[in-house]
Amino acid sequence: MKLGTIGYNYSHDSDFVMNRPNGPGCWLMLIVKTPAQFEVNGKSYTVRENSFVIISPDAPCRYCAAGDRYTDDWIYFSADEETVRRFDELGIPINEPVYLGDTESVSHIVHILAFEHYCAEPFHLEIEEHYTEILLLSVSRLIRSGAHISSKMFIEKNHRMTQLRTALHTDPEKALSIDEMAASVNMSRSGFQHLYKKMFGVSVINDVINGRLERAKRLLSSTELTVAEIAAKCGYATEYNFMRQFKSRTGKTPTEYRRQI
Repeated sequence: MKLGTIGYNYSHDSDFVMNRPNGPGCWLMLIVKTPAQFEVNGKSYTVRENSFVIISPDAPCRYCAAGDRYTDDWIYFSADEETVRRFDELGIPINEPVYLGDTESVSHIVHILAFEHYCAEPFHLEIEEHYTEILLLSVSRLIRSGAHISSKMFIEKNHRMTQLRTALHTDPEKALSIDEMAASVNMSRSGFQHLYKKMFGVSVINDVINGRLERAKRLLSSTELTVAEIAAKCGYATEYNFMRQFKSRTGKTPTEYRRQI
């Protein structure tokens, strides 16, 4: 895959139309950042913002804005049979727009490619080659994931997950149930539990217990609260449940733990 010309974040007015009835003449990759109307190989597509398409050299195509603006990144390139097979291996369709859901990460790669392509710094061709492969892999991952979670949404979810974990350790008596935590990030219970363990390396159930017991240890060592009062402050329904779990995890009863301090 040899790159020709590259454009990053080009924006046009609502009357923008690109019409290539005989095809673009070489391979064309587009990252479409605004709603658009496409016709490729005689098929019409209503293309959502944050979509992607590769158009083959001889495929008749026409695309235009479907709103106030049309914005895209574009790369003209040449491709041999090996490159076309690579598209197929990665599950990247040809002449068919595909919705990615978030193009921020792949557009950033195009930005880097544009710089490397037009500069004369040492190793720019090698860097361009590697980033081209990274671009294809990134597009493939977005297509295969099917998650379509934008970077902004991911950051917000990550922040919320961290808030939930902090609450488990700092204020366990007010911590939400697992179902409530899952609902707060718009996830199913199983999906939430899977993501929690992936992010923090511990299951949410174990983290609930860890948060409760770590706070219990702090209260036992720094206050004169009764065991029953500590159980309540650590989110336990009964003193018995607290004592049983505390001894199971530490090998000592709360009273024994306090005495050794």
